[in-house]
Amino acid sequence: MALLEMNYLSKSLFRTVPVYVYLPADKISFEDMEYSMKEGEKFKTLYLLHGLLGNYTDWVCKTRLTQFAEEKNVAVVMPSGDNAFYVDSLVPSNDYGAFIGEELVQITRKMFPLSDKREDTFIAGLSMGGFGAVRNGIRYAETFGYVAGLSGAYDVLTEETDGSEHRIFGKYLKEIQDTDRNPKVALEDLIKRGAPLPAFYLACGSSDQLLDSSLNFRDLLIEKGAKVTWDEQPGGHDWEFWDMEIKKVLDWLPVGGKDALGLGSGNVRTK
Repeated sequence: MALLEMNYLSKSLFRTVPVYVYLPADKISFEDMEYSMKEGEKFKTLYLLHGLLGNYTDWVCKTRLTQFAEEKNVAVVMPSGDNAFYVDSLVPSNDYGAFIGEELVQITRKMFPLSDKREDTFIAGLSMGGFGAVRNGIRYAETFGYVAGLSGAYDVLTEETDGSEHRIFGKYLKEIQDTDRNPKVALEDLIKRGAPLPAFYLACGSSDQLLDSSLNFRDLLIEKGAKVTWDEQPGGHDWEFWDMEIKKVLDWLPVGGKDALGLGSGNVRTK
């Protein structure tokens, strides 16, 4: 596998940001020992978001993501979203929604061999990242054809809970609840402008405190006519659950299977 760490100057955040990029570009054909990536080939791509208190390394360090992505021949882009819930702030130079939904897609397509087709472009995340993936997948539905939210905190802008949202959004919480930073408002706006809805995969553990949030948002999507795949399994708000679910997400996405593999790390004959 090719796992790259890049740092580049973000115009949305007005600072240098780190990103992990996984590319299945170094597979070798078992038959002729040549690289199996074809000239001009462009990869289907998953933009994958971490949760609160995490960073761009989480998915690589805490799950078997690269193994699963290699099997599916899909590229994965993993940015850092700090604790900003991947939405634009009222504070200058903190446009995390534009960073995820526009800038990151545009610049990685310029830097790497990534498909620019909507049906080949996906977004997913866990917890805060589940919120971010769903909100931005809806807000930028012309870019993302498939959206997956795992254990998503979808009510963070609509309900008073334990006050943690005030530590994140500060005095601006009330000002942004009725904007498209809220995925429910973004969904209404998408329907009004007549854009196509992405396909959705939502999952949550049966003992996760965010289960009701996930169920309520699932029901809203179905009510609005979205195609939704739902998975509720025993588990909590933890990496054991997310490791299991990211494999299911990749199985759900329209990506290649083992027939797309060559000789990979570990010298295992996979074709």
